[in-house]
Amino acid sequence: MKTKIYSIITFLFLSLTVSAQVDRTKIPESGPAPKINIGKPEKFTLPNGLQVLVVENHKLPRVSVTLNIDNPPIAKGDKKGVESFVGGMLGTGSKTISKEKFDNEVDYLGSNIGFGSESAFASSLSKYFPRVLELMADAALNPVFSQEEFDKQMKQSLDGIKNSESSVSAIAGRVNRLLTYGKDHPYGEFTSEETLKNITLQDVKDYYNKVFKPNNAYLVVIGDVDFKTVKKQITKLFGVWKKADEASQVFPELPEVKNPATTEINFINMPNAVQTEVSVINTVDLKMSDKDYFAALLANQILGGGPTGMLDKNLREDKGYTYGSGSGIGSSRYASRFIASASVRNRVTDSAVVEFMKEINKIRYKKSKQEDLDIAKAKYVGNFIKNVENPSTIAGYALNILQNDLPEDYYENYLKNINAVTLDDVQNAAIKYFKADKARIVITGKAIDILDNLEKTDYVIKYFDKKGNPTEKPEMTMPIPEGVTAATVVDQYMEAIGGKDKVMEVKSVMTVANATIQGTPLVMTTKVAAPNKSSLVVTVMGNTMQKVIFDGSAGYQEMQGRKMDMQAAQIEEAKASAQPFSDITYTSGKLDRIEPIDGDNFYVIKNGTTEIFYNVKTGLKAQEVKTVKTPNGEVKVPTKFSDYKEVNGILFPHTISTKSGPMDLNFKVQEIKINEGVSDEDFK
Repeated sequence: MKTKIYSIITFLFLSLTVSAQVDRTKIPESGPAPKINIGKPEKFTLPNGLQVLVVENHKLPRVSVTLNIDNPPIAKGDKKGVESFVGGMLGTGSKTISKEKFDNEVDYLGSNIGFGSESAFASSLSKYFPRVLELMADAALNPVFSQEEFDKQMKQSLDGIKNSESSVSAIAGRVNRLLTYGKDHPYGEFTSEETLKNITLQDVKDYYNKVFKPNNAYLVVIGDVDFKTVKKQITKLFGVWKKADEASQVFPELPEVKNPATTEINFINMPNAVQTEVSVINTVDLKMSDKDYFAALLANQILGGGPTGMLDKNLREDKGYTYGSGSGIGSSRYASRFIASASVRNRVTDSAVVEFMKEINKIRYKKSKQEDLDIAKAKYVGNFIKNVENPSTIAGYALNILQNDLPEDYYENYLKNINAVTLDDVQNAAIKYFKADKARIVITGKAIDILDNLEKTDYVIKYFDKKGNPTEKPEMTMPIPEGVTAATVVDQYMEAIGGKDKVMEVKSVMTVANATIQGTPLVMTTKVAAPNKSSLVVTVMGNTMQKVIFDGSAGYQEMQGRKMDMQAAQIEEAKASAQPFSDITYTSGKLDRIEPIDGDNFYVIKNGTTEIFYNVKTGLKAQEVKTVKTPNGEVKVPTKFSDYKEVNGILFPHTISTKSGPMDLNFKVQEIKINEGVSDEDFK
C-alpha cells in the first residue's frame, strides 16, 4: 500500500516538475498551416456557353441550384431601376404556366424559387428537384412581362423610394457611392422617383433580352444529385437557351474612378438626423490575384474587423461615440473601395472624424502589434476551415477561380498565404490601400448640430444635397418673427387640432397602438387623465412586458416583474407631462429657433431637456427630441408624430415613431377614446 502511495506521489511530483518547465505566459508558436483538401466540383459547358458546376453531397436529401450571369456592370442612366423590374417580374409565371399555378406548385413542393435581374435560385427536397429545376428554367427563359405586373412593381418601387427619403442611413449610402464612383459609373447610380417614371414595360423587356444570356453565365448545383442524371436534365432545360451574338455582348467601357487630390469633407445635410453617419472612403485597385491581397485583408481586419479592431476599441469601447464601427475593403474586377464607417452621436461628430483619421494613420505609419496580426490570422484561418466543410463553399471557390482567373490551387494555398503575411506586409498594404491623405470623409447629419465644430477641423468642406449634387452651405436657422413666442406657437397648435375650448373639454384619453420589434408584435396602451395621471402598458403576445404608472403624486415602473418606484425628478417630470395634452406646459418653455427641415419650417421650443418641433405652416406638432444622459454621454431620442386624423372633432397623430437604442419603433394607432375607457383603477 505504501509502495502504491509513494508511486502516486512520485508521479505527481514528476508531473508538476514537467509543468513548471513550461512558460504559460507565452503564446505557443503556431504550427504549420494544416493541409486542406478542397473537393473539386464536376464541370461541363453547354454549346451556348453556359458553364455548369455540380457538387454532389448526399448527407441530406436536399438540392440547391444557383444561376449567375457574370456580365460587366452596365450604367442605366435616366432609367436606373429597370434592373429591379426584371428581377421582380421574373417568376411571375411563364409562357407555359400562369403566376397562380406557378406559385401554388412551388408552395406544394415546399421549395424556394427566386430571381434577380441577372440571377436565379431554387432549392428543394431532392425527390422534387427535377420539377423545381424545370420550373426555375421555364420562368427564367420564358418570362411573361405583363403590364399588370409592371404596374404593380412600379407602385412598390415608388413607395420604397418615398419611404427611404427620410432615412439618414439610406441617403448616406447612396450619396457615398455616387461621390466615390461618380454619377456616370454603374456603382455610383441610384434609383430615384424620376428614373423610375422614365421606365416603360418595353425597357424592361429590352434590358432582359440584352443581359439574360448564357454567354457569361454559370449554373451551380449542390446537393443530393447524381452528376450524369442532372447533366441530362440541365442539357435538356438550358440547352435551348439562345446564345447572344458577340456584337450585342460588347459593354461600354467603365468611367475612371478617382480619389480627391487631398482629403476633404463631403457634407450632406439631413435635418431629421439624430445620429451622424460618418464614412472615410477611398477607391482601391485590389484584385484577388494581387500579391498583397492577403496582406490587405489582414490590415483591414486589424483596423476595423469588429470588436477586436482598432476603430471599435477606440470609438466604441474607449470613447463611447457609437454602438459599433468597422471597415471593409473590396476586390472587384471593375472598381472597389476602402470604407471605414460608424453612426455616431451628433455632438461628437467632429471628434469621431479626428479619431477615425488617427487610427487609419496609425496603422499606416506605425507597425501593428504581432498579437493583433495573430488574432486577425486566427479569424481568417478559423473561418476558412469552418467554411470548407460546407458543400456550397466548394462551388463558390470554384466559381471564384473561374471568374477571377485564379490559379487552380488558389484555395489549397489559402492558409499558407494568410500565415505568410508579415507586419511589414500589413503596413505596406495599409499605406497603399488606406489613403488617409486622399480620402473623402462623407458626413451625413444635421448641420445645425454639427457643422460649427466640423468647420474647426483642418479639412475643406464641400456641400452636397440628398441626390449628390453640389450645393451651398445649408441655412442653419431663420429669424423668429416679432411677437411669436412659445405661448403663441402652442396656441396655434391647439387651434390646428380643433380649438382650445374643445381641447379643454377633454378629461381623459385612452390610446391603443401596435408595433413590431424584430418581427414580434407588441401593443402599447396609454391612458391619461386630468389633471396629471397616466398609465402606459406594453404587452407582447398578450403578456405584460412593461408598465409605467403615475397617480398624480407617486408612481412606479415595472419591467419583466421588477418594480422600481419613481424618484423625485421623475415625479416632477410625470406631473408636467401626465395630462391629455402636455403641450400646454410647453408655454413656459423658450422658443429657440425656426429650423428648416425637408422644405418645411418648424418652430422649435426648448422645454427642459426636450425640444418640440411645430410646423410653421400647419401648426401641427411634428416631433419631440429628448436629450437623455447615458454612461456613454448624452443621446438624443426622437419621437415623431404624423398621420393626424380626427377623433370627436380633435386631430390626433395616428403614427408615432421613436427609437430604442439602435432600433426604430413605429406605432400605428388602432383606437382612441375620449372621456371614456379610463378609471382610477388604471393608475394604481
